[in-house]
Amino acid sequence: MPRTPTTPADTAPPAAPGPVAATPMAFVQAILQAYAQRSLSPAQALAAAQIPPQSVRNIRARITALQMEALSAAAMRELDDEALGWFARRLPWGSYGMLARASISAPTLGLALRRWCRHHALLVDDIGLHLDTDGHTATLALAEHRDLGPLREFCTVSVLRNALGLACWFIDSRLPLLAAAFPFAAPPHAEVYPLLFGVPPRFDAPQAVLRFDARYLDLPLQRDEAALNQMLQRALLLTVRQYRRDRLLVQRVRQALAHAPEFSHSAETIAAQLHVSPRTLHRQLREEGASLQALKDEARQQRARDLLQRTDRPVKAVAQAAGFASEKSFMRAFRQWTGTSPAEYRRQRRADAMADRDTAPRRAVVHRT
Repeated sequence: MPRTPTTPADTAPPAAPGPVAATPMAFVQAILQAYAQRSLSPAQALAAAQIPPQSVRNIRARITALQMEALSAAAMRELDDEALGWFARRLPWGSYGMLARASISAPTLGLALRRWCRHHALLVDDIGLHLDTDGHTATLALAEHRDLGPLREFCTVSVLRNALGLACWFIDSRLPLLAAAFPFAAPPHAEVYPLLFGVPPRFDAPQAVLRFDARYLDLPLQRDEAALNQMLQRALLLTVRQYRRDRLLVQRVRQALAHAPEFSHSAETIAAQLHVSPRTLHRQLREEGASLQALKDEARQQRARDLLQRTDRPVKAVAQAAGFASEKSFMRAFRQWTGTSPAEYRRQRRADAMADRDTAPRRAVVHRT
């Protein structure tokens, strides 16, 4: 944009950084393979995405997410196939929107994803998608029912990223992955995978899977039909958008702290466990009305209360197990928490427990009469 005469050149604001080109050219080549299968020219789609045809042969080249969105949208319309040649049958424009519509009335993310997987099987039988839980971990798995050929990688990555992006959109939250695995060798552009999935991937795995905290499945959907209609106008953004909000971050931090409250957890160690940066950790906790220090104090307090009630450990040992450097600092903090000393707290809780045991038979007799 031309600079106005009133804005001196030496005081003009710096130009905003351009979009990062991180999408590998291999994905562009996969889309062009879909055109070749139909004996059609990709020239118009490449032009719409501003991708010079001669650059497609450079396997080391990268394009931006916006270019990938433009190329994919044009190809899907021209080929009338939202699967871009992955499957034996075409998925006409609007197929994945239909899957989203069939899931949006679900009360929780778990039910919505299970509907999505089940309805996906009604459209194609080349792959199968399954959502399972094992304890605290949920697994979204992709099973291949036929040889996907040269489009195998692009199909697997696209389908799983689509499912992950839709899940995040449904609950308006990041859904950080615990693990991502793929049943093929690491491609030359393997460094792109952490950008797509947020975790270092495992290649040469038995099956393509995404694993995450199962508690996200219990979250209610945050979207309605009007929001869905708006989202579907640019649904491809779901495959690249990284949500900032994490609706379970406070619970996830509590869980991490509870595993080892005796350690002096730093923002760096907690952030590494949760696959976020320390800056993001602090910001998102503030947005949820919490702080890392408050959560650390909460974990220490709970640990100390439990040990005082359930064990005969000396107060000094309890202090150490709760993560305090000295008995004196622990006693000062404990009095601030409870208004009493650790020893007094232990005596009172045990007296209360004894009184409960003594009165339990009398309560039972009164109940029977």
